[in-house]
Amino acid sequence: MNLRKLSLLGLVVLMVALFIALDLGRFLSLSYLKESQSSFTALFQEKPLTVGVSYFVIYLLVAAMSLPGAAILTLAGGAIFGFGWGLLLVSFASCLGATVSFLAARFVLRETLEQRFAQRLADINRGIAKDGAFYLFTLRLIPVVPFFVINLVMGLTHMKTFTFYWVSQVGMLAGTAVYVNAGTQLAQLNSLRGILSPGLLLSFALLGLFPLVAKKVVDALQRRKVYQRWASVRPTKFDRNLVVIGAGAGGLVSAYIAAAVKAKVTLVEAHKMGGDCLNYGCVPSKALIKSAKLAHQMRHASRYGLNDATPKFSFKVVMARIHAVIRAIEPHDSIERYTGLGVEVLQGYAKIINPWTVEVALNDGGTQQLTTRNIIIAAGARPLVPPFLAGLKDGTDYVTSDTLWDTFTQLTDIPKRLVVLGGGPIGCELAQSFARLGAQVTQVEMAERLMLREDPEVSELVRQALSSDGVKVLTGYRAVSYERHSNPTSKDNAQDLFSFDNKEVGHHAGGVLVVTNTEGELRIPFDQLLCAVGRSARLSGYGLEELGIPTHRTVDTNEYLQTIYPNIYAAGDVAGPFQFTHTAAHQAWYASVNALFGEVKKFKADYSVIPWATFTDPEVARVGLNEQEAKAQGMAYEVTRYDIDDLDRAIADSEAHGFVKVLTVPGKDRILGVTIAGTHAGDLLAEFVLAMRHGLGLNKILGTIHTYPTLAESNKYAAGQWKRAHQPERLLVWVARYHRWRRG
Repeated sequence: MNLRKLSLLGLVVLMVALFIALDLGRFLSLSYLKESQSSFTALFQEKPLTVGVSYFVIYLLVAAMSLPGAAILTLAGGAIFGFGWGLLLVSFASCLGATVSFLAARFVLRETLEQRFAQRLADINRGIAKDGAFYLFTLRLIPVVPFFVINLVMGLTHMKTFTFYWVSQVGMLAGTAVYVNAGTQLAQLNSLRGILSPGLLLSFALLGLFPLVAKKVVDALQRRKVYQRWASVRPTKFDRNLVVIGAGAGGLVSAYIAAAVKAKVTLVEAHKMGGDCLNYGCVPSKALIKSAKLAHQMRHASRYGLNDATPKFSFKVVMARIHAVIRAIEPHDSIERYTGLGVEVLQGYAKIINPWTVEVALNDGGTQQLTTRNIIIAAGARPLVPPFLAGLKDGTDYVTSDTLWDTFTQLTDIPKRLVVLGGGPIGCELAQSFARLGAQVTQVEMAERLMLREDPEVSELVRQALSSDGVKVLTGYRAVSYERHSNPTSKDNAQDLFSFDNKEVGHHAGGVLVVTNTEGELRIPFDQLLCAVGRSARLSGYGLEELGIPTHRTVDTNEYLQTIYPNIYAAGDVAGPFQFTHTAAHQAWYASVNALFGEVKKFKADYSVIPWATFTDPEVARVGLNEQEAKAQGMAYEVTRYDIDDLDRAIADSEAHGFVKVLTVPGKDRILGVTIAGTHAGDLLAEFVLAMRHGLGLNKILGTIHTYPTLAESNKYAAGQWKRAHQPERLLVWVARYHRWRRG
């Protein structure tokens, strides 16, 4: 807290102390006011301007410093100035004083509290931005919460000052009028209790609830308006309770939940059950990573006391194993399984015809129309392709993280020269895996470092790991064009193509990727180009445009995952903001429960604790904030770091590299975020996810027995590092003296 803030706080404390020490409160009592009413009235008649200005300033100061006595001053306004002038003076003085108090709280406290409680305040501020004026108006009308508390609390939010002022001006007017009017009848008033009768309090309460009720009515009218164009086609009865479009993680979980609660549900999928994760993403990539890691361990067997060996394998067999893994997992997501659970599964292309009707163009021919009370869009995402590849054929000129599995299965050998475009998690995982299997891999990333969402030290750790596996990592390069070549390269010449000493490299069978940076142009030859620059939500082809459902990078939804049509929901990659299988499943719970039971109870989607992992070697796993995010948000934090090279099990496994980094609230063990880099980081993260989800701090983790020797001990040791940094040094001095005394 800086000097100006301390000075202002000190001034307020001094004035309050003087108010108490000088017993100024005696002048703000009902008995004193009644005794002095005639004197004040005479003085006002003699010097009206002086008395009016003095009263206004005194009232403003009392309100600004949250001193007791505002009610008595309001009565005085009616007693001295009459109802009209009294109401005018009190109304403006009280609102200006409240605004001063509001601004003072904001100036002194908000920055400090935001640093400590950024996430909680962020949630509050989102609510304030949306409905803050309604809430404030209600609080001003219902005299239950003391007004000075409202002033201070609202000052800690991001509510605009003018909004606070005018809402307070209007909201306090009714109560002010009651008190000023009571002041005009001061002689008949024996106590403040007589001013606000139960009936009057009830009237204020009903008046305070009016804006919230009005908002509900407005929302209902807006819903009616959005449905108005479809009123003539609304079914009187529905065939189904729910139709789910897409059978990826979000769609499968939505359909499963609906069937579990005995709703009639139809799941529509045009391609493969299981979606991207099973067929193109999580499952095949992890199968590839396992084969690549084993090949890497064979080459470096000497780390384990064995002889290094060059792995001998058929690339076709490696790819065949990947497809075998997919087939082994397919039954979990199969039509047969979901049909057995009570889900109707249709294979075809779904299109939303109106808010209650989905038309399915069946894969085996014909169409089917489904009427339904609710719809969940879980259409997933597709690989993002940069503009310079537009017009080229996916699977022939280049491959994506979706098409590589079928395209590479047709190859006899691994591509000799592979260019991976993209330095995010997908690009890094695939670049490292193919390099470990023997490809000469060049990875191109437009940003200045890999995995831009992670802390710089994590990016550097991954870059070093990829480089040690033979990946040529080029960061800060923008891919600008693609050139086809058809001249085959001799085997001898192909061995030299990985050298970039020269800007131009020889002819070859695939093509050339042209990239640029601030120093100029670089031409990179390849046999295969893998585009892994990210994924974009599928937003077209199933009726969003025709219904007028807004989209940007994803389908626009509210906190309940509803689109502008309250009975149409979105979940998974198509809804954002995350593109993970586990978040798609997480959202699916909210979407399906809200769709089926929203008229009784709706639930806001909770993104407070979202974990994710990148399965490079070493793995990178994270939950909550990392350092770069905390700095960007201006949040105060402490960092505790435990280096895994000190862990017994990691040493025994020859995996002694990486770290556990925990961000906590300064001086407290409450966890703000965790980043783990190292072997099995994704598995180790689960303990911290559980702790954050249920409000457990590092002390709880430290007090939990961890099996020895396991990698999970790294979490306990990280907690121990925090504990050592927060030892009660003064207490330990006295403990040492105690032990000396005990020794005699």
